Amino acid sequence: MANQTGKIPNSSDETIVCYAPTMITTNGIWQGDNPLDYSLPLFILQLTLVVVTTRILVYLLKPFRQPRVISEILGGIILGPSVLGQSTKFATTVFPLRSVMVLETMANVGLLYFLFLVGVEMDLAVIRRTGKKALAIAVAGMILPFLIGTSFSFMLHNRAQYMKLGTFILFLGVALSVTAFPVLARVLAELKLLNTELGRIAMSSALVNDMCAWILLAFAIALAENESVSLASVWVILSSAAFVTFCIFVIRPLISWIIRRTPEGEAVSDFYICLILTGVMISGFITDAIGTHSVFGAFVFGLVIPNGPLGLTLIERLEDFVSGLLLPLFFAISGLKTEIGTIRGVGTWGILFLVIVLSCAGKVAGTLLVALYYKMPFYEGLTLGLLMNTKGLVEMIILNVGKDQKVLDDKSFAIMVIVALVMTSIIIPIVTIIYKPARKFAPYKKRTVQRSKPDGEFRVLVCVHTPRNVPTIINLLEASHPTKKSPIGIYVLHLVELTGRASALLIVHNSRKSNRPALNRTQAQSDHIINAFENFEQHAGCVSVQPLTVISPYSTMHEDICNLAEDKRVAFIIIPFHKQQTVDGGMEATNPAFRTINQNVLANAPCSVGILVDRGLSGSTRLAAGQVSHHVAVLFFGGPDDREALAYAWRMSDHPGIGLTVLRFIPGEDANESTPAGPRHNDPGVISVVTDADREKQLDEDYINQFRVRTSNDASIIYTEKIVSNGEETVAAVRSIDSIHDLFIVGRGQGTVSPLTAGLTDWSECPELGGIGDLLASSDFAATVSVLVVQQYVGMDAQDDTLDSPSEHTQQAEQFSYSNMSRRPPQPRGQEVFHSQP
Repeated sequence: MANQTGKIPNSSDETIVCYAPTMITTNGIWQGDNPLDYSLPLFILQLTLVVVTTRILVYLLKPFRQPRVISEILGGIILGPSVLGQSTKFATTVFPLRSVMVLETMANVGLLYFLFLVGVEMDLAVIRRTGKKALAIAVAGMILPFLIGTSFSFMLHNRAQYMKLGTFILFLGVALSVTAFPVLARVLAELKLLNTELGRIAMSSALVNDMCAWILLAFAIALAENESVSLASVWVILSSAAFVTFCIFVIRPLISWIIRRTPEGEAVSDFYICLILTGVMISGFITDAIGTHSVFGAFVFGLVIPNGPLGLTLIERLEDFVSGLLLPLFFAISGLKTEIGTIRGVGTWGILFLVIVLSCAGKVAGTLLVALYYKMPFYEGLTLGLLMNTKGLVEMIILNVGKDQKVLDDKSFAIMVIVALVMTSIIIPIVTIIYKPARKFAPYKKRTVQRSKPDGEFRVLVCVHTPRNVPTIINLLEASHPTKKSPIGIYVLHLVELTGRASALLIVHNSRKSNRPALNRTQAQSDHIINAFENFEQHAGCVSVQPLTVISPYSTMHEDICNLAEDKRVAFIIIPFHKQQTVDGGMEATNPAFRTINQNVLANAPCSVGILVDRGLSGSTRLAAGQVSHHVAVLFFGGPDDREALAYAWRMSDHPGIGLTVLRFIPGEDANESTPAGPRHNDPGVISVVTDADREKQLDEDYINQFRVRTSNDASIIYTEKIVSNGEETVAAVRSIDSIHDLFIVGRGQGTVSPLTAGLTDWSECPELGGIGDLLASSDFAATVSVLVVQQYVGMDAQDDTLDSPSEHTQQAEQFSYSNMSRRPPQPRGQEVFHSQP
C-alpha cells in the first residue's frame, strides 16, 4: 500500500509521519475500528472540541465584556500543551502529530476566507477621507511601539542566535505596533463609542494602521523566506506589487462588470459568487507561490470588491460559517504552538512584563502626544491610546508566520501570544474606568409630557423593529397634534440586532438621499421605514424627522435607546409591544428579546415611556388629506402614570379630528374597607405611607379639576366617572366600554396600590403593561383596539425639581394655556400641589 509522507517540525528534531490514503473514513466500531485512528472522524472531533471550548469561554467572559478573540486565543492555549496538552494521553489521542497537517490546512483555508471578508468590509474611501488627525495618530501609534519592539528584539535575539536579527526586529516591531481593526470595532461597539468623535478617529486610525501592518508583513515575509536581502527578495516585492496592480486594474473592473450585469434589486447569481470564491483561492495560491503569505492575496482580492450589494451578499453567506466554525481552528493551532512552560525564570517573566507595559505605554504615549497637539482633552487622548492597543487576528497571523519561518522560537512565540492576550483583555476594563464622557449639555428638566412647555418643541423618540410597526405609530404621532406653536421633533430609531460583525454603529441616514439601492434586507427595511416617516414629515407639517439605526446586542440595546433619548432631550419614548396581532385577532409573540428590551427601557429611561400595543389605528387612508379621525379613551385610576396618560391624551384632544373620552374610576364605599391602603399597612411608619397616598390623591384631584375646567366647553371631550369597589367590578366596567374607540391610553400604575386594580397583576401575563394595560392587550379582550400604556418618568432630576420654591411653581403653572397641562412634581412633597382656578 502506497503511503504519503509529511514532515512535522518539532522543537528538537524532525519527525517522519506516514499517512495512509485508506485511513480517512472508518468502517465502523462494529468492525473493530477506532474512529480516532482515521483522519475525518478525528478532524470532526477536534473541530467540535475547539468550537465548544471557544463558545464556553465566550459565555464565561461575557460579563467581563471581553471581545471574542480573547476566548478564541484562550481556547487554543487551553487545548494546547500549556494546559490539557500536558496530559500525554490527551495530546496523543485528540491532537496527535499525524492530524496536525489536516487541522492546519483547514485552519488556513478558514483564515484565507476570513481575511477576504475583512478586505471586503474595509472601505478604502474611508482611508482616503481620513483627516490629518487620524493619519498622524495612526503613524505615531506605530512608531514608538515599533522602536520599543526593536530595542527588546536585541534582548530576546541574544537567546536565539540562529534567528536572523533584521527579520526578527521587523516581526517583533510589527507585532507590537499593529492595531486589530475588526477587534477594535467590536470593542467600540461594546463601549458604546462607535457613534462618538473618539470612535470615528479610532476606527480611521486603525484602518490606516492595518494597511501599514500588511505592507510591513509582506516585507517581513519576503525577508524571512530569503537568507539575505538579495535579488530574490526584490523579485518577491516586485511580484507582490504586480499582483496588487493586476487586482486593481483587471479584477476590480471585472467585478464591476458583473455588478452592472445584475439587474437592480436582484441578487448576484450563484455562478458569479462561486467564481469570486474560486478567485480567493487562486489569489492565495499566487501570493503563496511568489513568496508572500496566501492570506495577503485573499486580503487584496477582498479589498478590490466594490462596496455594494455584492460585498454584502458575500459577507452574509460566508461570515457566520467562516468566523464561527473555521476561524477558531486557526486560534487552536496557535494554542497548540504556544508552550507557556518555555517561559522560565524570573528574568524572562520580567522581560515579558516589561514588553507588555512598555509596548502599551509606547502606543499610548505616541497617540496622546498627537491628540494633545490637536487640542483633544487629555482623557480622550489617553483613551484613544489604550484603544489603539487592541490586538487580535493580524498579530496572531504575524506571529504564526514568524514561527513557521523559524524567525520566532517557542519562547518568543509564547511571550508574544501572552502580550497580545493581556493587552487586548485589559482595554475594556481600563477604558471603562478612565473614560467617563461628560454630558455636553445641562441636565434637562422637561422629561415628561405633563411638564413639557406648551409653546416649545415636543420631542419624541420612536423605536421600530419592523416596517409593520410604522403605520400605527405614524397615525399616533399625527394625532398628537403638531402645531407651529408646539411642533413635534421625532427621532426614529430602527432597532437591529448586532450579530458580531465589525460594522456595528449608530448612524444618521444621510445615505438615503443618494438614491442607492439597498445593500441587504436590514437596509431595505430601514429605507422603507425612513421613506414612510419622511412622507409623513412632508404631508403633516410642523413635524421634523431624524431617522437613525442602532445596531446593538439585544442585551444592551436599551442603553442605546436611553442614551439617545437623553442626548436628544426627548420627553417621551414610544416602543412597540413584543406581540403582534394575528389574522384571527389573537396576539402572538414575535421575538422574546423585544420584551426584555421593553422591560429594560422602562427601568432605565430618562423620560416617560409608552408601550404601544399595535392593533391598527384607522386613518392611514386619510392621512395625506389631513382628515384623521380617532376616538381615544383614557382610563384614569390615579397616580403619576395615569396623570401622564391623561396629559398625552389632552394634547391629542386639541386635534380637530380627535374625540376624547376620559373615564375616571372612583372607589366605592366598600373599597377602602376591603383593601389596605398600602403594602405597609401594619408597619409602625404607616402614617407616612398614608400621607404619601393622600398627596397622590390630592394631585389627582387637582389635575382632574384643572382638566375639567379647561375643557368644559369642548364638545369633543367627554368626562365620566365610574364607581367600582374591587378588581372584578373594574374588569366588568372596562369590558363594557363602548366599542367605538380606536385607542386606549392607560397608565402603567407603577408603585400605585389601588383597591380598584387589586388582584389584576396576580394573573397578568405581561406585568410590564400593568394590570389594566395587560387586560386590554390580552387576546381574550373583546375589543381589538390599540393600547398605549404610559409610564411617567420619576427620577433624580424630577426629585431635585420638587425642591423649587412654591412661588416658582405658581409662576410656571400660570404659563399653561387652555390646550396644555399643568406641571406636576413627580415626587410630591408637602403642599406642592396645583389648585385649578375656575
